[in-house]
Amino acid sequence: MMGLWMLLLLHLHLGNAPWTEGVEEGGGLHVVCVSLPAPSNVSISSFNMEHTLSFLPGPETPSNTHFTVEILKQLHLRKNLWRSVAGCSELTAGQTCNLTRAFKDPLNQYRARVQAFTPIQKSNWTVSGRFQPLSDTVLGPPDVSVSGCGNCLLLQLRVPTTRGLQQHQQLKDLYRQLVLHVQRTRDGARFRLTLPYKEENVITYLQPGVEYCVTVSVTSLFNSNSVASKPYCAFTSPPQARSSLYVVFGLLAAFCALGFLLIGLVVYSGQMSLELLKRRLPRTLSYFLIQGQNGGSGPPGP
Repeated sequence: MMGLWMLLLLHLHLGNAPWTEGVEEGGGLHVVCVSLPAPSNVSISSFNMEHTLSFLPGPETPSNTHFTVEILKQLHLRKNLWRSVAGCSELTAGQTCNLTRAFKDPLNQYRARVQAFTPIQKSNWTVSGRFQPLSDTVLGPPDVSVSGCGNCLLLQLRVPTTRGLQQHQQLKDLYRQLVLHVQRTRDGARFRLTLPYKEENVITYLQPGVEYCVTVSVTSLFNSNSVASKPYCAFTSPPQARSSLYVVFGLLAAFCALGFLLIGLVVYSGQMSLELLKRRLPRTLSYFLIQGQNGGSGPPGP
């Protein structure tokens, strides 16, 4: 009877202990409280409205330990209505928990907690910080396509693909404003534009035939956490300067060839005239000598 009363008192005193065991040895009561190390670094990350919980096992956690995850809505904080997450009741060390479907209301605030357990042991719960999907997710860039349109660039945008239709619609509703960084490739000159989000946008007043690179990011009324896209580059129009240069070089080569041909003809003509002059010169000299001796007569024959 005395042992029963002691067990009851110890149970009330250690009511918060994860697991207790009462054993009666030699007329006395021996109580053992066993607890696993609690998980650490419990955090929630989110990208494009897809939410992931990660954690680390506590120090000296046994290799056969599993982990379970529960979440709590902001509205239920006072009621302490924690509920388990489907697919996250028997995680192993190194695994993460996808909370995308569990966080259905993007305007609500949530907490998550993780507990380690084995068949005979449990740890204390480790609770994450508060998380609101709408304001805490990181907005990635849209899918981008850039093409030239004379003295402008045409940007065609599309909301990136997500795993679920609900997340895709939430992400589409969040895309409200575009931030464009435009850089001219030739000299690095750049400027920034802020435009309302549309699937088709035009960047005007650019130089024709010049290459520009554009990076795109988005912002929302409730969220300024964003990641810019990689640079997308295009010419405003086909580069005219290079083709004109080819034409100039081609004409110059043609004129040079024509000049060499004329010089060759002149040189060849000069050589032929000199040869004819050499042939006729002896006859002419002989004619003048005979004329000087004879006192003049008709011209020499052919």
